[in-house]
Amino acid sequence: MASPIGVAIVGASGYAARELIQILLKHPGVKITAATSRQDEAPRLDALHPSLAKRIDLTCETFDADRIAEKAAFAFLALPHTASMAVVPALRERNVKVIDLSADYRLTDPQVYEDWYGHAHTDVAGLGSAVYGLPELFRERIPTAGLIANPGCYTSTSILALAPLVAENLIERTGVVIDAKSGVSGAGRSPKLTTHFPECNESFSAYSVGRHRHTPEIDQILTTVAAGQGEAVEVIFTPHLVPMDRGIFATIYAVPRQAAVEHDLLDLYRSFYADSPFVRVVNHLPATKDSAYTNYCDLTVRVVRGRIVVLACLDNLIKGASGVAVQNLNLMLGCPEETALT
Repeated sequence: MASPIGVAIVGASGYAARELIQILLKHPGVKITAATSRQDEAPRLDALHPSLAKRIDLTCETFDADRIAEKAAFAFLALPHTASMAVVPALRERNVKVIDLSADYRLTDPQVYEDWYGHAHTDVAGLGSAVYGLPELFRERIPTAGLIANPGCYTSTSILALAPLVAENLIERTGVVIDAKSGVSGAGRSPKLTTHFPECNESFSAYSVGRHRHTPEIDQILTTVAAGQGEAVEVIFTPHLVPMDRGIFATIYAVPRQAAVEHDLLDLYRSFYADSPFVRVVNHLPATKDSAYTNYCDLTVRVVRGRIVVLACLDNLIKGASGVAVQNLNLMLGCPEETALT
C-alpha cells in the first residue's frame, strides 16, 4: 500500500478548518502533516478544537513555505479573504498544490475583485491560472490544476440550483432573484457584534443587500455555464442571517423563456446531475436538517404562476466549504470522489 500523501492546513483555527480536519482524518490516502495558526502562541490542534482530542497529535506552527513544502504535497488554505494571496505564490513556487477556501482566487478579473473586496489583488498570475473548484461543473479541469479556488457556501448553493436552467437556456438572464439564508457559523469563528448570541438569537435579518461579495462570483460562474449564449447572467442576491448553527437555504425565482412544466424540469435536473454523487434532486421540499453534517446539496423545482422556483440547501461548513475541498482533493489524487465523504 502506498504511503499517505502529506497535506497541510494553513489557518487551522476556524470552523471550516475543524470540519476539514475531521474529514481528512477519515481519508485513507492522506495524512495531515502540518498545520499553521496566526496566533502568537503555537497551539495544539486539540486545544484549538477540543473535539479533536485523542484524534490527532499535532502542534500548529507559524507559516513557513519551505517547512510546508518539506512536509506536504497539498495545502488547504482556510485563511481570511485577502490573506491567501499573500502565501499562495510561495507555496506554488515550491510545487505545493493549493486548495484555497477563501475568495481570493474565485474571480477572474482583478478589478472586479478590488471593486468588491476593497483590496488590490497581488497575485494576478495566480488569479488567471486558478480553477474554480465546483466539481459538478468543472470536474474535467480539476485533476490537473495546481491551484483550486474553492467555492463558498452561498455561491455553491445558488450556482448548483441555477446551472441546469442556464446551461439549457431556459430562463431569462437578468432578474434572477436569489433569496438565501445562512446559519451563524457562516460568519466565521471570530467574535462579531452581529453574531453575538443576544444580538442574533430570536432574530432574522437581511444583510449586505445589493452589495454582497458573492454576487459577482455567482454572475461569473453562471455566465461561464451559459458560454456562447450571449447575454451575461445577472442575479439579485439577498442574504439573511438565521439563528441556527449551520446550513444554507436558498429560494430562487427565475422567468422562463417558454412555458415550464414541473416534471420536465425535475427530469432535466436529474439528468444534469446524474454523474454528481453529492447532488440530490428530490421531489419533496428540502430542509437544512436533511443536509446538515453531510456533503450533499438537496434541490427541487416548482413552477408557480408561470415562474420557476428552485429550492436548494446544503451544509455551509461541509458542502459549502471543507467537503467540496476534499472532493477537489480526491479528483486531484485520482481517488473516488466520495472518499471520506460518505
